[in-house]
Amino acid sequence: MRELTDAVRGEVVRLTRTRLALWTLVAAAACGGLLTALVALTGPENATPPMPGMDTSEGVSGVLSLLGATLFVPALIGTMAITGEFRHRTVATTFLAVPRRGRVLVAKLVAYGGLGLAYGLGMGLFAVAGIYAGTSARGIVPGLGFEAILDTAMRYGVAAAIYMVLGVGIGAVARHQLIAIGITLGYFYFAENLVMILPGANIVYPFLPGGATSALTGATQLLEMVAAETGVSGPVVQAPVVGAVVLLGYALAASALAAAVSLRRDVV
Repeated sequence: MRELTDAVRGEVVRLTRTRLALWTLVAAAACGGLLTALVALTGPENATPPMPGMDTSEGVSGVLSLLGATLFVPALIGTMAITGEFRHRTVATTFLAVPRRGRVLVAKLVAYGGLGLAYGLGMGLFAVAGIYAGTSARGIVPGLGFEAILDTAMRYGVAAAIYMVLGVGIGAVARHQLIAIGITLGYFYFAENLVMILPGANIVYPFLPGGATSALTGATQLLEMVAAETGVSGPVVQAPVVGAVVLLGYALAASALAAAVSLRRDVV
């Protein structure tokens, strides 16, 4: 137990002595505050095609749903952080200090889980601030109340934290940085969207990370749009708690696979 505690402490020290934590918060501010502020300021009703304005609940929910498109960012941060250690072989020093590689992985998951929570909290708070800054500049009262906006933004924050842990698991499995990045971007930008629009195949979508995120955040606009365009009924979205559990399950499954297979290989 003490060895694990020391390993976690070592990972936290490693994070605080690099610029990764700082750049993670910068990314949270950009993905949360800057994005929502710009859209709220320019007005979603001025988009092509026009969307509901910020003075409606649909408009505010639509702007918040844009946070879902940025969830690949924390996943990439986790992926690049762990694969960077394999790329530069600094992980070998860690393995020498803590020979039990499973404990090393657990320590990294705990440390990056904390970083993910910081990212998610920051992104959520910046998103709320961005919405109020944009609507205030235009003299508009948001169509949703503060508690509803904060609740939705924090749900995306929880999803972002889990995505960072998932990214660490993917990176630990792949080990090669370019391969891990390709898997992360290829899945979230291509494979999952393909499954969502394919009749028959989309019944599994609620149990994929994207569907679980929709359940956790309550963002079903994309599923409704696909159903309207294709005429195919969208898959049923699960309860928010189920969504969070499914997301976390993927993160733990990737980590377990890394511990069972990838981390047993030599660092070369």
